[in-house]
Parts: sequence; structure tokens; C-alpha cells
Amino acid sequence: MAVVSSAEYSEMLDRAKAKRFAYPAINVSSSQTLNAALAGLQEAGSDGILQVSTGGADYWSGPNVKNRVSGALAFAAFAREVAKNFDIKVALHTDHCAEDQLDGFVRPLLDISAEQVKAGGEAVFNSHMWDGSAISLDRNLEIAKELLAKSKNVGSILEIEVGAVGGEEDGVEGGMGEHLYTTVADGMQTVEALGLGENGRYLAALTFGNVHGVYKPGNVKLRPELLEEIQREVGSKYSKESPFDLVFHGGSGSTEKEIADAVSFGVIKMNIDTDTQYAFTRPIVDHMFKNYDGVLKIDGEVGNKKTYDPRNWGKSAEAGMSARVVEAAKQLGSAGQSSW
Repeated sequence: MAVVSSAEYSEMLDRAKAKRFAYPAINVSSSQTLNAALAGLQEAGSDGILQVSTGGADYWSGPNVKNRVSGALAFAAFAREVAKNFDIKVALHTDHCAEDQLDGFVRPLLDISAEQVKAGGEAVFNSHMWDGSAISLDRNLEIAKELLAKSKNVGSILEIEVGAVGGEEDGVEGGMGEHLYTTVADGMQTVEALGLGENGRYLAALTFGNVHGVYKPGNVKLRPELLEEIQREVGSKYSKESPFDLVFHGGSGSTEKEIADAVSFGVIKMNIDTDTQYAFTRPIVDHMFKNYDGVLKIDGEVGNKKTYDPRNWGKSAEAGMSARVVEAAKQLGSAGQSSW
């Protein structure tokens, strides 16, 4: 199959919300991690979302080049081609983009999409994330209104963050304390500013104690019931059940119950990065330790080409990451839900 169109992406999200499951949104930074993500989704029978962060886009363009717009376009072009080899469908998304990064990432990508749509094509990306978690909610929503209008114009969807995810990702530091928990008042203000779809569709990462990074289960105090409260109170005011299309950020170390609860309260997209990074790297470490004398030219020897060939250990790395994607799809309920 292929990368979805704008209309198909909305159908994907509607299906997840109606059937109460969520899509794995997998950060990829190379052709290998992208192929691993696709293989995992295929094995799970799950559609999904492939996404690239600002740092990931820098890496896609070449670690010494760091042209994130070029890298994002390269990622999208590669994904569109290789996705044709799989039976599932995927959407393309750009991850966290802070205010000082917008002019060098999301805005030019939206401009490129506008040109493509004007010529009769599709937007480059199905959705973009604007991360205003480090600034005031007023300013966050002011920028969101501008980006939502541009997104609607090209048929893409905007993702926003209301509240702050703790920890750090791609140089953006999250808040702490009460800032880790979005309030009902925050939810009301968001709807007052952005509407409920009439001004363009948006996904909302409402925070409930989420923290970026890697933690053991129990070390991060999540309160997914807060999502239910916000959905209920805002929905009651606007006579709409589950008004928000929710996103789960910072899920590493979450228990299965916390994930299931969040999904039951309207989460339809969950970001997965830290866990898949480890799942990709761990088999490489295993290979290098087991083939130490083959991957190194020790004491004047020539080593063993078969063991240091990147395709050799790369296959193991991709398999490890794919297995973690399958696990995520099962936890989120998206496994077996691809029905194109």
C-alpha cells in the first residue's frame, strides 16, 4: 500500500477513536529505522505514523549538513517509496518543533505543501507538531491558530501540546511540577481559541505527568484519569462526547494499565522513540561483543568482513526495533486493525 492521503489520515484517526485504540507514532532518523518501523507495523497488522523530529531531520540530511527541511523532505520521499512494498498504510508527521525552530522547519514545509496542493498534489506531511509547551498558553494558542489555518489550507492536521512534558527532547526542556498536568481550564481555553474542528482538525497532547526519556515503571507518576476529566468537562460544555483527539507523549516506562487507561480516555496516537532506540541498538551491542575479534582488526589481523558488514548487524538491529513496534501495537490495540 502507501502513505495515506489527507482524507485517509482523517479516516485513520476516526477509526481509532471509534474503536478505542491508538496508533504507534514511531520516530525514525535513518532508512534502517524507517524500514524497521514499517516491518514491525506489517507484522502487527497495524497502520501507523512515521515521524521525524528536528534533530532527526538534521540527521536525515547528513550529520554534518544539518539542513532539517532537506532532511525532512528526504525522509518523506524515502518513506513514500518504500511504503509501497507493505500491506499496511502509514501517515507522515513532523515531531516537536519549538517557537524558535518554526521558521526553519514547520513553516517552510507548510509552504512547500501549499505549492504541491496548488499544483494538484498532496501535502508533504499529513501532520505537523507545534510544541508551545515552554511558553505561556496564550502565546502557544496564538501561534497554534496561525499554524492551524495554514494546515487546513493544505489538508494536513496540526498537533499541539497543552501543558508540558517533563525531561528533554532534541534540546527542548519540559516543565516540572504542576506544569506536567493540563487542567480543565486549559482545555476550555484551547477550544475557545481553536474550535472543535471547524477551523481545522488538530490533535492535542494534554499532559498528565508525562516525562521524556527512559524510566522504570512506577518512577513516573501518571494521572491518565485527568484526560477523562478534561474530556468530560469540555464535552459537557460543548455538547460533544470526547471532544479532543488526544496524543500520549513521554510514554517510556508506562505500565500497560496506564497506556490502556489513556487510550480509553481518547488517546489515538502515542509517540514511541526512546524504547525503539534501545531496541535497535541492543542487538548491535550483542553482535559486537560476540564478534569482537571479527569486527576489529586486532594485532595486524584483517578481521572478518562478514561480521563488520553493516548489513549483517543492521538486520539484527532492525529486527529488534520491529519487535518493539509489534509490542507497542499490541499494547495500543492497533494490532490487526489495518483494514484497507
